[in-house]
Amino acid sequence: MLPSTTSRVEQNTAESINQHIRRRTEDNIAYFAQYPHEIEHRLHELDHEWDIERTLEANAATLSLAGVALGALVDKRWLLLPAAVTGFLLQHALQGWCPPIVIFRKRDVRTSKEIDQERYALKALRGDFSQLESVSPASPHDRMHEVLDRVER
Repeated sequence: MLPSTTSRVEQNTAESINQHIRRRTEDNIAYFAQYPHEIEHRLHELDHEWDIERTLEANAATLSLAGVALGALVDKRWLLLPAAVTGFLLQHALQGWCPPIVIFRKRDVRTSKEIDQERYALKALRGDFSQLESVSPASPHDRMHEVLDRVER
């Protein structure tokens, strides 16, 4: 059976690394709870933080391209490199694990879920969700737009 899309990387990461990443996130949130005037800047940083998927994809594409170029120009045996990379990508897509994931996680590369947890905690600290109760429950359409507006801020 395939693991959940949203938790497959964490399930295949050593618990000590997951805890380290979680503590870093908690430390960030605690810092911004003390310095709320800096939350906007941090949210901007989070919008540009590379998650594990983007990091893996960029590295895989780079290695594959290099392997194809070296295979065409130097020695056909280099074509084994993109073959191995695509195998790792398939393994990651199915299981949430492949050898580079261990390296990236040790370097504190987070999943999009982990980044979003910090993002929404900071938005809550900023008060983005504090007035949602005031939207009339008799107007589901208005409530939906209000919720989406708060989430997209």
